[in-house]
Amino acid sequence: MNRAVALTCGIIAAVSFSSTTLSAQTSTNVVDSKSDWSVFVENAPLRCWIVSKPTKTVNTRGGTPVVVNRSDIRFFVTYLPKSGIRGEVSFTGGYPFKPDTPVRLTVGSSTYNMYPDGEYAWPESAAVDAKIKTSLQRGSEAVVDAQSARGTKTKDTFSLIGFTAALAEAEKRCK
Repeated sequence: MNRAVALTCGIIAAVSFSSTTLSAQTSTNVVDSKSDWSVFVENAPLRCWIVSKPTKTVNTRGGTPVVVNRSDIRFFVTYLPKSGIRGEVSFTGGYPFKPDTPVRLTVGSSTYNMYPDGEYAWPESAAVDAKIKTSLQRGSEAVVDAQSARGTKTKDTFSLIGFTAALAEAEKRCK
């Protein structure tokens, strides 16, 4: 995992989101939008990533819905050809995750654990990344369940409309 790359991509993408989609006017890195997913490219070094924000967010404490302040919530797939990264999956929940507590990603009937480091979480290996990407291409939505360091549980739902097309575009641009 190249966490520094995902963090950099996440910061750039978070700054570039408008209220509904990525806005090409706020970032020169946006190269395409595919429904609910946007494609970014940077050239030095070459890196590409796709990103989406949740369509639904639920925060609970003790089973009761609560209002909490979270920074940007994003789901990514990143390519960094020079480092051999070919589709690394990552998620940021907009808060520091509870240490040593897996973040759970569910797509259809498939569930995957992602492992937190600060405000980001990643699958354990490139092999799991590949399985997740396959599930995301076949699914209609992805749900990420996590817990904050303060004990708040979060459930973020992401639409997968446009995911396959955005993934193909990023792969094409980062061969």
